[in-house]
Amino acid sequence: MDFKLGRINLNKVAQGVGGLVFGSENATSSEDSYVERLLDRINNGVLAEDKRAAMAELQSLVAESSSAQLAFGAMGFPVLISVLKEDREDIELVRGALETLVSSLTPVDTAQRPKNAIQPASMNSDLLSREPESISLLLSLLSEDDFYVRYYTLQLLTALLSNSLNRLQEAILTIPQGITRLMDMLMDREVIRNEALLLLTYLTRNAEEIQKIVVFEGAFEKIFSIIKEEGGSEGGVVVQDCLELLNNLLRNNASNQILLRETVGVEPLISILGLRGSAYNFTQQKTVNLLSALETIELLLIGDPETGSGKDVNRMSNQNALAQKKVMEHLLMLGVENKWVAAAVRSLALRVIGDLVVKNPQNLETLASKFTGEDSRPEPALNSILRIVLRTNSMQEFISADHIFKCFCENNIDGQTMLASTMTPQPYSLSHAIVQDDSNLSFGSMLLRGLISSESEGDLETSCRAASVLSHILKDNVRCKERVLQIQLEAPLPSLGAAEPLMHRIVKYLALSSARSKDVDQGDASLAGRSYMQPIILRLLITWLSDYPPAVHCFLDSPAHLTYLLELVSISNASVYVRGLAAFLLGECVLYNKNDSGEGRKDAFAVVDAISQKIGLTAYFLNFDEMQKSAFFTSAPSTSERKPLTRSIAASTTEIEDAENDGTDAKHEHPILVSVFDIQFVNLLRRLEVDIREGIVDIFSHPKSKVVVVPAELEQKGGESDGDYIKRLKLFVEKQCNEMQDLLGRNSTLAEDLAKSGGGSPSVSDQRPSGGTGRERVQVENLRRDLQEAAQRIETLKSEKSKIESKATKYRDLATKMESDLKSLSDAYNSLEQANFHLETEVKALRSGGSVDLEAIKAEAREEAQKDSETELNDLLVCLGQEQSRVEKLSTRLAELGEDVDSLLEGIGDDAGIPDDDDDDDDEN
Repeated sequence: MDFKLGRINLNKVAQGVGGLVFGSENATSSEDSYVERLLDRINNGVLAEDKRAAMAELQSLVAESSSAQLAFGAMGFPVLISVLKEDREDIELVRGALETLVSSLTPVDTAQRPKNAIQPASMNSDLLSREPESISLLLSLLSEDDFYVRYYTLQLLTALLSNSLNRLQEAILTIPQGITRLMDMLMDREVIRNEALLLLTYLTRNAEEIQKIVVFEGAFEKIFSIIKEEGGSEGGVVVQDCLELLNNLLRNNASNQILLRETVGVEPLISILGLRGSAYNFTQQKTVNLLSALETIELLLIGDPETGSGKDVNRMSNQNALAQKKVMEHLLMLGVENKWVAAAVRSLALRVIGDLVVKNPQNLETLASKFTGEDSRPEPALNSILRIVLRTNSMQEFISADHIFKCFCENNIDGQTMLASTMTPQPYSLSHAIVQDDSNLSFGSMLLRGLISSESEGDLETSCRAASVLSHILKDNVRCKERVLQIQLEAPLPSLGAAEPLMHRIVKYLALSSARSKDVDQGDASLAGRSYMQPIILRLLITWLSDYPPAVHCFLDSPAHLTYLLELVSISNASVYVRGLAAFLLGECVLYNKNDSGEGRKDAFAVVDAISQKIGLTAYFLNFDEMQKSAFFTSAPSTSERKPLTRSIAASTTEIEDAENDGTDAKHEHPILVSVFDIQFVNLLRRLEVDIREGIVDIFSHPKSKVVVVPAELEQKGGESDGDYIKRLKLFVEKQCNEMQDLLGRNSTLAEDLAKSGGGSPSVSDQRPSGGTGRERVQVENLRRDLQEAAQRIETLKSEKSKIESKATKYRDLATKMESDLKSLSDAYNSLEQANFHLETEVKALRSGGSVDLEAIKAEAREEAQKDSETELNDLLVCLGQEQSRVEKLSTRLAELGEDVDSLLEGIGDDAGIPDDDDDDDDEN
């Protein structure tokens, strides 16, 4: 009796849980039947040994077959959950149940299954995690004394987390003491500890509430205790898991960062960076461990502008706490001094140095005073970092080293001035000596050598890198701009001319990089990937000319510079960034041009006039619009959005490098371009665009007169005849009229260009009120045109609306007609179905009724036929009676007329009988 009840219950489970999912065909397969029989033995067995044997067979079957996993998921969970609840005393049976559950959640035959096929393991995870009671039951098993019960329970929870993370996180939060039990497992035996560590790593991802509970349960102490026990950076994957868990707890969580500082402190974290053993023995696992530790420090140093000033206070506290524990020495060792460290570790260590010193005066001073290298030949740390910028073969290492100078110079006027003060040009012979022989050079001399080294080496890579560092030194610092502007480069030979300003040499390199970019477009593979050279040099020039008129005057001292810049903006095959940055540089030549001396250089009006004639204001302003649509303007890159280093990413060295390179939203762009267009530079360009548009409009609204009217010229000179005086006045008036016509023509061209381009950026009109009558006229004209276009568009929309409404009415009528037709067809179909049903009923009755029923039906048919024949005979008799009456009337009429009726009717009956005789003859024959 019990066995039958057990079978009934299992069938109900199969139908209720898996029947709709897996279909009814699975229930007929032999494998599914075998799973069902094993579950019956487990559920209804009497002997404990038989139940254990059935459990072992079930576990083996589920572990090897995906179809068995499907069948088990349909009907097995209630049985095994019942075992875990009611058979706790039978430890071996509980072990088998847990191991079977783990096998049901572990994918099998994944290589042979199609991608869109049903995944039994994930489906089983979903089924098991739906019931919160099952999670509570599993957590209660962690308190069992048996090692394997705790081990399999942790494995089962980890498998559930891998497939149903959010659901399990919510369930664990609702269970009292749930996380506490998991944290207790960190102090268990090594195997269980490792499983619990992996489980907590999954559990704390993007779950702030769980992170806080884990921290209050003493996570920091336990994590660093395990790391120390495993050997720090020399440890295995367990250290990596500990650091990943630590990063989950600290990422974007200021309260946990404060708790770390106030409880265990940052010293245990810094100790992981200490290199023990051989200085050149770096395994892949050790590299991953160092990367994870550096990522932890980086999380402590990254500020988040969205959270307000409170986050910056926490960041500065973290900076000070790390600096007090001498983290700078470890970072310089990993990033600068040790040449055996992997490039990914060096790059991240350099980036962390930049984050450590940014906007922190004390740490900035510490970095400026640091020395690297051997005691016999120490070198300033900034010099060593500059050498990395100029010489490294790793693109990411260059970006990270350049990031240090960006952070060092940000809001650090004294530091910028100190670096610029060392920029003293050397004689030509020394500046072109062997590049490697630079150990005795100052920072500025090394930087200048890097700037001009391309002339001898034929490669602009080093010059572009040096230009990037120089742009950080000049940013928002007038003293540095003035100091560098005065640098004159010695010519190779005195006979070749006077000294050349450094700015002119940089513009020359910009032209050379343009030529190189053309070679790239033509397929020169050796120059592939150098698309960042022109943007780097243009950023330097924009930074230099920004709000500094002497730099603008120096740039325009050479007429070729303006001509080249106009051509660069007009090149159609140049990138949107090159054309856009060149347009910004042109705009600075207008905005910050204070040339009132009348010398050979062009003033602001002349620059605007050249832009209008050579490019056209519409095309010029279009470069700004295209820049605004680029990835760097629509979503400004942020270095804080870096991909977390997990087990899957750290699977290979190549993936580690990719993880380090992948830190922004603009992933389709060159990584160096991402560093060029940082948020500060993008904001500068946005401000410049508004000022440039306004400045150009103001210049054309208030044009500068080319004629200086001297009252003395209007007076007659001594000894001059009246005719000559009148002739001179006529020439003077004609010249003035021509110049006025020229000005009016240019203003008309400007108005047309502005009207075509929509009057400039909307931000101009919003942020800067109208400042001139010419601009107001243009705006009024644009508004008038917009109103006319809007009126025409409204009329077009009205006509389209009427057409659409008529079509809608037509389709509505057609739909009504089709609906009625469909109803008629449906009624007819129902009638046919009823008639067919009656006919089928009669046919079945005929087939099963026998011969008696058939005779009755024949008799009934004869009666109906006789009735039909009698009716037809009566109709014929009626017709004959009518014909007889007609004949009688005709006969009477003929008799009245004197005709012999009998003679007329004679022979009619004989004619009618002729065919019958012929038929009889035919029959006889």
